Amino acid sequence: MARRTARRPAPRPTDGAAPCPCGLGLPYSQCCGPAHHGHAPASAEALMRARYSAYARDDDAYVLASWHPETRPAQITADRGPSWVRLEVLDTTGGGMFDAEGTVEFRAHYRDHGRPGELYERSRFVRHDGHWVYWGPVRTDGGLAHS
Repeated sequence: MARRTARRPAPRPTDGAAPCPCGLGLPYSQCCGPAHHGHAPASAEALMRARYSAYARDDDAYVLASWHPETRPAQITADRGPSWVRLEVLDTTGGGMFDAEGTVEFRAHYRDHGRPGELYERSRFVRHDGHWVYWGPVRTDGGLAHS
C-alpha cells in the first residue's frame, strides 16, 4: 500500500460518528481517529488498522509518521486509482502489550477504476521509542521484503 504515483488532495474529512474504515464496526472517532490525532495504538494490529484507515482516508502524513525511520520512504505520492473498501485481518502473532515486535497478516480490498482487487501482506511491526511502528512486509520465505 505504500506506493502511490499521483498527488491527491488533503485527507478527506470524516464524520467522527461514521463507521471506521478499518472494519471493526466502531465510529471513526472511537476507533482509528485517536491514533490519527496522536494517541499511540496499543498493539501491532491496532496500528495496522490505523494505517489502513489512513490509506482509506488519504492521510499520507499518518502513514509516514507510523513507519519505522529506518525503512520509511522519504515521501508518498498519492495514487488516484485504488479506493480502499474493506480490510480483513487474517492472523496476528505477538504485537501485544509485552511484546517488542509482532506480525499482522491481512487482505485489503480495493476498487481501481471500478474493478475490484486486493492486496495481501504479512507485515512486521516493532516498538520504536515505546510506540508501535510499521517495519515492512515479510517475504513468504520468512525474510523481509525491501521496496
